[in-house]
Amino acid sequence: MSVVPEEKTAQLRAIEESGWGAPFRFLRPDNVAFWVYLLGVGGGALTMLRYFGPGATFYTPALAGGVVLFGLYLVPWLLLLRHHNRYTSQPAGLLAAAFVWGGVAATFWIALPANAALLAIWAKIGGTSFASDWGAGLTAPINEEWGKAIGLVLLIGLAPRLVRSAYDGFIIGAFIGLGFQVFEDVLYVYNGATQLYGVDQLGSSLRVFVVRGAAGIVSHALFSAIFCAGLMWVLGRTPGERKVLRGVLTMLMAMVFHFAWDDMNALGGGTAAAAVLPFAIAAVELVALFYVLRHAAGQERRWMRDLLGPEVEAGVVDPALLDAVSGLRKDRKKYRKHLHSRAKARHRLEAAQDLAREIARANGTETPPVAHARQELQRLQTSPDRPLS
Repeated sequence: MSVVPEEKTAQLRAIEESGWGAPFRFLRPDNVAFWVYLLGVGGGALTMLRYFGPGATFYTPALAGGVVLFGLYLVPWLLLLRHHNRYTSQPAGLLAAAFVWGGVAATFWIALPANAALLAIWAKIGGTSFASDWGAGLTAPINEEWGKAIGLVLLIGLAPRLVRSAYDGFIIGAFIGLGFQVFEDVLYVYNGATQLYGVDQLGSSLRVFVVRGAAGIVSHALFSAIFCAGLMWVLGRTPGERKVLRGVLTMLMAMVFHFAWDDMNALGGGTAAAAVLPFAIAAVELVALFYVLRHAAGQERRWMRDLLGPEVEAGVVDPALLDAVSGLRKDRKKYRKHLHSRAKARHRLEAAQDLAREIARANGTETPPVAHARQELQRLQTSPDRPLS
């Protein structure tokens, strides 16, 4: 296959800069980040056992109900994040490590003791009424967002080639926040059962699930995705992507959202506005989320274009498909209209993503998996109604 030299150079540069295709190895005893990660998760696990242990037998129905309900709640979140992890996608092992840090270390090792200490400080400074109204919003955005972000920093230490762009920070941050969210929700289920002295434990679990599940749509996963994308802009781990001011403002924005969500009752002031405030805050958060997502994905989209550039020159990937696989939602919608078929468009997009993934894994060389992925894409273009094999 003849390849334009400039296209091949851009492809190899994209593979090197993105780190896509590099393996994730968690067991790194020669790496300080590995031991700090183990310390955090181990410390969080011990705290969790001490917290739940004394009442675990009596409150088993509540705990079991919480684990099952929020385990099911986790499924659509994972499908959503899998959809967004589609450019230079992160390995499952790295994302699992992010989830565990958020759920165990950030929740129980950092947030639980830090929240108690800071709330006590606010009570001493402003009194119990002030602490009740504003304490949560003045506490959680500080220790919880930074506690979750420590996980991102440790994963950079464990996999420096893989965690490079603001989009990487966005996806990894979402998994860290999702872990925090699910484990914290189970904690709320347990606390709710203890406050009712074990009465109607399954009913109590269901009520917490409904309230926390609805609120969770614009909660920790969103806060951490925004915060960690901002942190990656500050760190600037890819050429030309360091934007300190944008990063700092993005991190502050996530903390403000966290503050507003935790102190919503105090912000509402008991007026009629309190009824619409949650919806207004949620709408602003979602707009900000998609704004950050769009800008964070810019570098990833350029990498995808460069990675498939030689395939375009060779006629394997047509320009319309390249625009769709490296573009935004509107580009994929345009491609579906171009083919007059959602199914055909989806199959070709998946095949192009598979080809890009195999090229990255092969470090730009020709291997049997690359050849197979290319053949699959070409087969779909000649017989587009058949599904991927």
